[in-house]
Amino acid sequence: MLLLLAEILLLIFKTLYYICEDVYRLIVPPKKKSVAGEIVLITGAGHGIGKELAIGYASLGATVVCWDINEETNNQTMNDIKKMGIQSVYAYKCNVADREEVFAVAEKVKKEVGDVTILVNNAGIVVIKSFLNQSVDEIARVIDINVTAHFWTLKAFLPSMIEKDHGHIVALSSVAGLAGGPYGTVYCSSKFAVRGLMEAFSEELRRLSNGKSSIKFTTIYPGFVLTGFYKKAKIKYPRWLVREFLPQDVASSIIDAQRRNYENKTISINMPLFKILRLLPDKAFKSLVDFLDIGAYPED
Repeated sequence: MLLLLAEILLLIFKTLYYICEDVYRLIVPPKKKSVAGEIVLITGAGHGIGKELAIGYASLGATVVCWDINEETNNQTMNDIKKMGIQSVYAYKCNVADREEVFAVAEKVKKEVGDVTILVNNAGIVVIKSFLNQSVDEIARVIDINVTAHFWTLKAFLPSMIEKDHGHIVALSSVAGLAGGPYGTVYCSSKFAVRGLMEAFSEELRRLSNGKSSIKFTTIYPGFVLTGFYKKAKIKYPRWLVREFLPQDVASSIIDAQRRNYENKTISINMPLFKILRLLPDKAFKSLVDFLDIGAYPED
């Protein structure tokens, strides 16, 4: 009983300490770590956020590896970086939804560039449709690219990170991965899955290493980003309350979050406030959602 009481008191102390630590970090953010010399692989680098991430990391002195299914736009990203006078950038055509292709191209990267130390699973697609109007092929494609591809890239690059006890995994979820919405049955499900995947991987590695692993995990939850994936955002209130972000702004926030070792980073909403709101009764939360009336107009 004394041992149990001691463990409970220790748990209370730790809880209070970590709450204070989080409050302190809201005032004094962690220092940014350098990414110079790191090998950063970015999926979906041919467009939008992925392209801006590639440019951002290259500007900070990292070796950048661009992956995209669109060879032309992917090479354009590489060439744009080289025009900046930076030569440590590579481009590989890769369909991240194809398991064998991911493993084959990953081996090529290891031989030609080296072991990836920062993996950014950015590639994703958006389908805003009512569920019954989505074809089985559309559903499979969203899940394959937005979720399953993460497993293949992790299988390809995580072992070398574990071996060297050095690395960082970044994954893009979405605010749609925090709360489901109409016309996003498949998309929201895929982004919820990314959130669970990252939490599970992080916790598994922590347990297997007895809390000694140096590999970091960062999950990003962007809001509306002007990448052309959706036709028009549905925003009831003025833009200052809920606004659309440019890809370069989001990329900058992602790099900042990775360099500060944040485990979670929301872009457009306040995560602590959101967690508090989710404690409301379901009907109260749904009333709040109806009041805000934020979403995207369906394609159908």
